[in-house]
Amino acid sequence: MRAVVLESVPSSPAVTEVDTPRPETGELLVKVAAASLNGIDIATAAGYTQGFMEHRFPLVLGGDFAGTVEALGEGVDGFAVGDAVFGLVLKPYLGAGSLAQYVTVSAGHGVARIPAGLTVGDAGALGVAGLTAVVSLDAVALAEGETVLISGAAGGVGALAVQLAAARGAKVIATARPGAQTDFVTGLTGTETHVVDFTADLEGQVRAIAPEGVDVVLHLAGDGAALAALLRPGGRLASATGLTQDDVKGHDVTVHTIMAAPGPKTLTSLAEQVASGALRVPVTATFPLEQATEAFTAFGAGTPGKIAVSCS
Repeated sequence: MRAVVLESVPSSPAVTEVDTPRPETGELLVKVAAASLNGIDIATAAGYTQGFMEHRFPLVLGGDFAGTVEALGEGVDGFAVGDAVFGLVLKPYLGAGSLAQYVTVSAGHGVARIPAGLTVGDAGALGVAGLTAVVSLDAVALAEGETVLISGAAGGVGALAVQLAAARGAKVIATARPGAQTDFVTGLTGTETHVVDFTADLEGQVRAIAPEGVDVVLHLAGDGAALAALLRPGGRLASATGLTQDDVKGHDVTVHTIMAAPGPKTLTSLAEQVASGALRVPVTATFPLEQATEAFTAFGAGTPGKIAVSCS
């Protein structure tokens, strides 16, 4: 099969031929129709993930997928060949990813059916970013009327978090670069989102909106300690980039270090929100599998939203 592969790290990904995987006990073999890029794909290629996850080469990149069940491993219940499914790859190592024509995934974790009204392209860009956004908001228990600062709002996780936070009735302050990124973030929910320029005086801009500090920070990019300083006393911060409580000593705040939970119920809920029109998957560019290296270039250039890859 064709796949986006690293032969070593750090190195640049290339599209090449690798063996088609076979489903093990409890797994589905999925023929991938769509996938997308996430920050961990970039970090893996740069060699940043070697210290905390096993790498198996040739290393197929990719975490998100959408497609159809091609085969069932032994002991699988609840799915059938031909089912349209989506989700995220949850392996204890890196190397069996979804930027490929086929992927194997656990039938019990990280996979759900694609409901009517959700396109395959959107489904293939929803799993990792959607789960990270939901888990982050749940960890800080964002409530109606609270003010949340979302750092990295123009990225895939941030764009979904902005929408989900606004739907909870929160006052949203979102960071973005002036120009295309700001226009993109503003277009997610309309004028109720306050967009601030993280390349300028971020503290001054945030304090002008929330003089006493914000209630919640979603740390998806940038200097986490500096963002924590913008919280009111007793505020909460969720970090998807590894910030811990020890990193904010001296601040009266609580830090939650986030890993995306693989709950199929959460995946289904996200899918239904997209299908109903309540949530938009922010796909802004789609590349065919054979041009996936160009997708990585676009990601590195700061293209806002989700960058999708068509694998069929």
